[in-house]
This record gives sequence, structure tokens and C-alpha cells, in this order.
Amino acid sequence: MKFKSGTLHPAVLQVEGVKMGVMDELIEAEPYTLEVLELPPDVEQLLQDLRSADVNRRMLAARAFSEIQDARAVPALIEMLDDDCPLVRVSAAYAVGRNPCSEAVEPLIAVLDRDWNGYVRKGLVWALGNCCDARAFDSLVEALMTDIPAVRLWAASALGQLGDLRALGPLSAALAKDPFAVVRSNCAWALGRLGDVRAVPSLQRALGDIDLSVQLDAREALETLGYHHEADSADLFEIS
Repeated sequence: MKFKSGTLHPAVLQVEGVKMGVMDELIEAEPYTLEVLELPPDVEQLLQDLRSADVNRRMLAARAFSEIQDARAVPALIEMLDDDCPLVRVSAAYAVGRNPCSEAVEPLIAVLDRDWNGYVRKGLVWALGNCCDARAFDSLVEALMTDIPAVRLWAASALGQLGDLRALGPLSAALAKDPFAVVRSNCAWALGRLGDVRAVPSLQRALGDIDLSVQLDAREALETLGYHHEADSADLFEIS
């Protein structure tokens, strides 16, 4: 699954009151790779480690399945979304996102609604976007409107990947009002991804955004929609 943006400057999270520390070093390097983790490519052992009593083995095994696609891992990964350790939960979320399935959608939504950890919610939103299931729509919109910036920017991308045209309104609103440029940029990308010309007025207005990256993403989204001339009237389009 392609997402336009995946990381956020530490200052952004500090504004939201999220403490930076060792978790940042472990999590901000996603997606995880076996080469970086130096894990042996022994899938059978990794499957066993998902249910290990050792928290480090569980975490590393879950992180490995953010690289490996194997449906046999999914039941254990879903259970790990409720693990006491947030590092295990976030690793499991990314692993489920790499191994998406319809059975994971409801558990992902349930954990997103209650997990206190912003890094975990970020991974859950990414996983829900990969699942491309309409059941995630309301939770993704809620995340876009109310969560910390690191989660909001991924929620915008996930809504674009979901392809549900009900997202036109929420994405347009966030593109106009979100205080963080990285979030607005992802909203522009997502509107282009939705492929509906009713997004043209919002994207045109974003061409005047104070942030250059937002302007560029809005322009690219307009070009994706087949709109190349700023002189064309936007009055023909309305967001319903």
C-alpha cells in the first residue's frame, strides 16, 4: 500500500504532548525489514515466536511479519493487538497491515477506538487503509478529525486508499483547516486518489496554501483529475 507520507518531525508530536524517546527509534523506521532486524528467515520459528512468553521475541516476530506475508500469522497478530506492551501492539498493527484480511478489520477498529498510544493508533490506521474495507470509514474519519498529527496524516492517506467517495467532504475540510501542513498535503493527495472532480474547488483553493508542499500536492492532485488550467471555472463543481 502506498502512502504519501509516513513520518513526522518530532516537534509535531511534542506539540501534541507525546513524549519522544526510545519508542521513536524503534517505530519511526517502519516498514521494518528482516535485514535491519537481523532476524533469520525461519518462518516456522517466527510463527512460534508470535506466541512466546518473552515480550522481545513476540515483538521481533511481529515486526518480521511486517515484511513477510503469511496468512498463518494473522490470528496471532490479531490477538497481539491487545498485548500489554505497546511495542508489541504497534508491531502487530504494521504486520496486520502487511497481511490484510477482512477478519482483521473489526479488531483493528476496536483497538483504534480505545488504545491510548499514538504510535499504536498510527499503525492501526495504516493497517485499516491496507485492508480497504468500508467498515473502517467512520473510524478513519474520526481519526482524521480528532487525533494527533501523526495519526491524522495517515488517516487522510488511508481514506484515499479506501476509495469511498463519502471521504470527499472530510478530506476537503481537513485540507482547508488542519493546522499541520503534512496533514493538509496528505489530504490533497487523497483527494486526487479518490478521482472525483467534485474535489476540484478544494484543491484549487489549496493552490494558495501558505506551505509550498501543500501547493505542490494540490497541483498534482488536480493533474491526476485531468485538470490542467487554473482559468477553468470551479463553480461547476460542488462537494455534496
